[in-house]
Amino acid sequence: MKALKIELTRFMMAYKFALDEMNTKINILKDEFNYIHDYNPIEHVKSRVKSPESILKKVQRKNLDLSLDSIQENIKDIAGIRVTCSFVSDIYKISEMLQTQKDIKLLDSKDYIKNPKPNGYRSLHLILEIPVFMSDGEQLIPVEIQIRTIAMDFWASLEHKIFYKYNKEVPQSLLNELKEAATTAAELDVKMERINRDINIFKEKDQLEEEAMLINVNEEHMALPLRLLKFIGQTKKETDY
Repeated sequence: MKALKIELTRFMMAYKFALDEMNTKINILKDEFNYIHDYNPIEHVKSRVKSPESILKKVQRKNLDLSLDSIQENIKDIAGIRVTCSFVSDIYKISEMLQTQKDIKLLDSKDYIKNPKPNGYRSLHLILEIPVFMSDGEQLIPVEIQIRTIAMDFWASLEHKIFYKYNKEVPQSLLNELKEAATTAAELDVKMERINRDINIFKEKDQLEEEAMLINVNEEHMALPLRLLKFIGQTKKETDY
């Protein structure tokens, strides 16, 4: 029993360490965007390792062999991270940045944003494999990453609570309303992304105008008063005549 306990503990620890590694990578990306781009595409990050009891229930539900090798081969969401973003474009941006890292390998991808589930659920699911270095060598551990917008996460959380409380079969009328709510959330994402894009256009225009009002004298930036520019422009016109 002691040997089995040690083996199970090492098995679970490998997933915890994989989760720690992936969280570190996500936090680095988050800080990089804050410092360099003055913008953070990541709103929230939540992670968890399935409990042995939850793993056992999934093994029984999928009729798998009750062995650690079988569990590692067939259950890929023991370690899971949920990343919440502001906009849909951020989802694919984060996905690309994670997948381009040399020590990460994409095992599987399910895009429920472009292809929503029948109930309206939207999210991007990735199974990413990351190396974990234990005392007895390297282990390649899968981590499930779910990336979604705030609106998608809000809908999914409430949908889960509603179904958790309702023990019987949910009436079709309520299922229709939930799907309609998911569509509304998706429309909100599209609208907010468009507004954000338009604001960025105005922001870039303002920055160009501000830069046009600066001159460099002895490596020092000096702001030019608008009245002075108008006066110089008017004087130049009179001189030209």
